[in-house]
Amino acid sequence: MPGPYETRLAELGVTLPEASAPAANYVPYVEEGGLLYVSGQISMENGEMIKGKLGDDMDVAAGVAAAKVCAVNLLAQVKAACGGDLDKLERVVKLTAFVNSTANFGEQPKVVNGASDFLVEALGDAGRHARSAVSAASLPFGVAVEIEGIFKLK
Repeated sequence: MPGPYETRLAELGVTLPEASAPAANYVPYVEEGGLLYVSGQISMENGEMIKGKLGDDMDVAAGVAAAKVCAVNLLAQVKAACGGDLDKLERVVKLTAFVNSTANFGEQPKVVNGASDFLVEALGDAGRHARSAVSAASLPFGVAVEIEGIFKLK
C-alpha cells in the first residue's frame, strides 16, 4: 500500500520515473550520516531532454516546467536510494539549481520555483528547503535546468 508521499504524488497526477543511471564516472546518490546527497538531475522527461536557454529561446514558464521535472527526477533517485519506499524521506534539506541562461537573464529564482513549489505541494512542510539558484552559461546536452539535492532520511 502506498505511503502518504506516494499517495499525494498520485493525487497530483505524478508518477515517478525509474531513477536514471549516471552518464559518467559518478554515482547517482551517496548516503552519509542520515543525509542523502543526490547528483544533479537534468530536465529530462519520458526520455526526452528539455533543452533551451532562458533569456534566449526559452521563456520563464517553460523553465519553471523544466525545473519541476528535475524535482520529480530527484524524488525518483530518493525513492531508489530508499529501496522503493519514498516514505523513508524525512525532509528536503537543500537544492542547488543551475539554470541555462543568458548573461542578462536574472530570473533564475522564478525558474527554480518550479522545483521548490512542486516539492512543497507534494511533500508538505517536509518539502521546504534551503536553496541556491544560479545561472550557467551552458549545461550538459543543452538542457535548460539541472538540480542537485540533499535530503534527510528517517
